[in-house]
Amino acid sequence: MAVALFIKSEDLKRKTILDGNVDTDKFLPYIKLAQEIHIQNFLGTKLYERLQAGVISGDLTTNEKKLIDDYIQDALIHYAASEYIPFAAYTIANGGIYKNAPENAINVEKDEVDSLVQAERNYAQYYAQRLIDYLCNNSALYPEYSTNTDEDIKPDTILKYTGGWYL
Repeated sequence: MAVALFIKSEDLKRKTILDGNVDTDKFLPYIKLAQEIHIQNFLGTKLYERLQAGVISGDLTTNEKKLIDDYIQDALIHYAASEYIPFAAYTIANGGIYKNAPENAINVEKDEVDSLVQAERNYAQYYAQRLIDYLCNNSALYPEYSTNTDEDIKPDTILKYTGGWYL
């Protein structure tokens, strides 16, 4: 089955810390991963599949386009960045695993990378909460939202925050 991404690679470069010349092939899998893991959990299987089909066939309703443009995209952008950042410095090739270090650059420490990941995740969770609230308050506009059965993923209506303080 074809997969339609709800954001473009330019969106990720324009709205996150990713530099404009980062190779799209490096982070495209993380957009797909974030969409399948995070966004599908908020939409549920049926609505997720309907939006996928609508993007592919070009027959999204006005409400579905609003859902993607106003709620899904911002959450997906930041979830994708949070998934990609820990792997950005590495290349796996036939000769092994390499850590990229351009001239005149200083590699950052793990806690700095973790901080960047957590910041992106915080942004993503803010937008995800807005997505959940919108869907809960407007579920009648999206019939597929409440029709999941059996092995389908049922939509998460409560956001499970990560990070923060541990006591």
